[in-house]
Amino acid sequence: MAITDVQNETREKMERALESAKTDFGQVRTGRINPALFQKIPVDYYGTPTPLAQLASLQVPEARTMIVTPYDKTALKEIEKAIATFPNLGASPTNDGTLVRVTIPELTQERRKEFVKIVRSKGEDAKVQIRNIRRKSKDDLDALKSEVGDDEVARAEKDLESLTKSFIDSIDDALKKKEAELLEV
Repeated sequence: MAITDVQNETREKMERALESAKTDFGQVRTGRINPALFQKIPVDYYGTPTPLAQLASLQVPEARTMIVTPYDKTALKEIEKAIATFPNLGASPTNDGTLVRVTIPELTQERRKEFVKIVRSKGEDAKVQIRNIRRKSKDDLDALKSEVGDDEVARAEKDLESLTKSFIDSIDDALKKKEAELLEV
């Protein structure tokens, strides 16, 4: 394994961690209904937990309403139950026999602040993940010292630090955007 291999692997892992954090941020709802909140809700479909996005189409005709149209009408009751029992949504689904209409209540200021805390916690988790990736990469680089020399490893470690800082800054930027979005009335 060469230094460039370690650097490329590190960049890929950090990019995946950043994308995962952004996805997590997107799942915390704002005043508008967002289909991303519902896509991963597990629905018991013939005994198998299946993501809602695989069982139905999701459309947002209004800011606080979403229409869930199942591909298989027999899954209607299970979809409605999964949405109603999913934590932190506060959604109220109604089933009319062909589709599920989901409405979310207005967010209070107190609830918005709770969501900001949740998002900050998710952001901190993502930063820890980035730092863990850095630590493993640093260990990998230290293992290469005997092959490539101290100067090359020192240069690679300096690059690793700047890469880590850029990804942590990206997480902070995404966190700031999400906080502003949550606190917007």
